[in-house]
Amino acid sequence: MLIHPWDAGSHEDSLAFVRDHQFGTLIAAGRDRDVPVVVPTQFLLADDSTVLLHLARPNPVWKAIEENPRVVLSVTGPWTYIRGEWRAEPGTDPALGVPTTYYSAVQLICTAEIVTDDEGKLDVLRRQLADLEPTLGDPAQMPRLLSGIRGLRLAVDEVRGKFKYDGHKSEEHRERVQRAVTKAKSVLS
Repeated sequence: MLIHPWDAGSHEDSLAFVRDHQFGTLIAAGRDRDVPVVVPTQFLLADDSTVLLHLARPNPVWKAIEENPRVVLSVTGPWTYIRGEWRAEPGTDPALGVPTTYYSAVQLICTAEIVTDDEGKLDVLRRQLADLEPTLGDPAQMPRLLSGIRGLRLAVDEVRGKFKYDGHKSEEHRERVQRAVTKAKSVLS
């Protein structure tokens, strides 16, 4: 993704965003495929360099990861369309303002390790559940379900964060756009 210097998120801010938005898209290119395998998935950022998740055994992503363990986990968050008239400079024709979209996005470039042993899969599940639903029973009590999944450990090799909110524009400009967005949302409510 194109990241201008004024849109770039720091390593810390990007990881904080990922922690707050633990649902994303896993992309595995594999080798010699027409298109990559793209899988929406829940995940856990276990620490600053490890992502854990699990998927069903029949998922086509496994073959792609076996072919090439380098994957992208793409996480996006809130976005809003910014009308051209809102971005037009004061004193100019509002019809000539340039529209854009404000959004947050982080891509984690990772090396994937497939987890197939029961203890490894239980570790992944327990850690995810401890984060999402800590009162749920131990997944070890559901061996039939355990056989239907595989786990993934993603080693984070690179973090690419983009927070596109007109960071190269003046504070006055951003405040003017914010007021227009707020006004438009209140009208729609």
